[in-house]
Amino acid sequence: MTVRIGVEEEFHIVEVETGRLAPRANTMLEKLPAGTFTTELQQATVESNSGVHESLAGLYDDVINTRRRLDATASEHGLAVVAAGTVPLARTQDTRPTAGRRYRHMVDEYRMIADEQLICGTHVHVDVPDRDLAVRLMCEVSPWLHVLLALSASSPFWLGADTGYASWRTMVWQRWPTAGPPGCFADAAEYDAAVRCLIDSGVISDAGMIYHDIRPSAHQRTLELRICDACPRPETVVLVAGLYRALVTEARERLEAADAPACAGRHEWLRAASWRAARSGLEGALIDPGTRHEAPAAQVVRRLLERVRPALEAAGDWPTVRDLAERALAAGSAAHRMRRTAEEDDLLACTDLAIAETRGDDHPRRRPAAPARHLTSPGRPVVARPAKAARARTAGR
Repeated sequence: MTVRIGVEEEFHIVEVETGRLAPRANTMLEKLPAGTFTTELQQATVESNSGVHESLAGLYDDVINTRRRLDATASEHGLAVVAAGTVPLARTQDTRPTAGRRYRHMVDEYRMIADEQLICGTHVHVDVPDRDLAVRLMCEVSPWLHVLLALSASSPFWLGADTGYASWRTMVWQRWPTAGPPGCFADAAEYDAAVRCLIDSGVISDAGMIYHDIRPSAHQRTLELRICDACPRPETVVLVAGLYRALVTEARERLEAADAPACAGRHEWLRAASWRAARSGLEGALIDPGTRHEAPAAQVVRRLLERVRPALEAAGDWPTVRDLAERALAAGSAAHRMRRTAEEDDLLACTDLAIAETRGDDHPRRRPAAPARHLTSPGRPVVARPAKAARARTAGR
């Protein structure tokens, strides 16, 4: 039987005309079904929850329809939504925390970490009814999760600056005390004891604040992937979900075999692998889990495909996932597309691209010529980049 999957997507809410964050989640949620959409820590973010699906085609249709409904609601208020790790023109002063005791505690306790939670991710759930098995699977699939991060990388800009990273969201996210690789546990009891220890220490308030790259869900009988950026293109969501389900399936089959391997103590390098993926995306090197040496991203992605090919074929996903992966490698990461647009035009055009891709359209709307907006790089002077249309018009005089 095919293992079921579902996704949670986080979206930035932005003003269409300025590209700035807009703290309007509550206003939008008044017109959206509570079972599908919900709030996040910051009011400039809204989260969607898909249905549960056996097929990637069903998941894709769900993601597309959910995004269309969210986009239509945003448009009624002169807003748009962006599925990306960060939006280029975000500013901390443009949003505010969502009301509620839990969020208020997070703001008071974690201060700037919470204030700068201007990031969005994609979370994928795969059914694993046996919680002991789910805990053991974390160890088995963790070496490959940075490859999924590279495929999703969509956050090269932070507060108007080019960070030099493909996924700056990863750097922001890792400031939380429980973020990063999960470690290895023998069973659910050992894992739960570790979670309880963190709660008792006062570092976190509840199990929902376990922000590992992968975790057994606190509310569902699933194994949840949390390492990925929000993905502008819905096809990337499907690609990541298909690969993740195949990784879980392949690892489960190995663990259930009579000669199932024990943990090889391979966790010390996982954070470094995630950093490499966050830095390079698909445009540089990734760490090959087999050799633990750098290799071209395309080589590592194709090695992952071959590793999980039997699981993909068994689910009927191989042609779809292979095609999506090759298209992703040919087109480059979302971070690459965003950075190229910013270099050719400006940061608002970059935001327009992310809005269009979130809608399922690769062609952003054409804006009239506008004054130059600024693109900055850390440690470098501010560089003014005139809008492309303005440059062309000036040259023709």
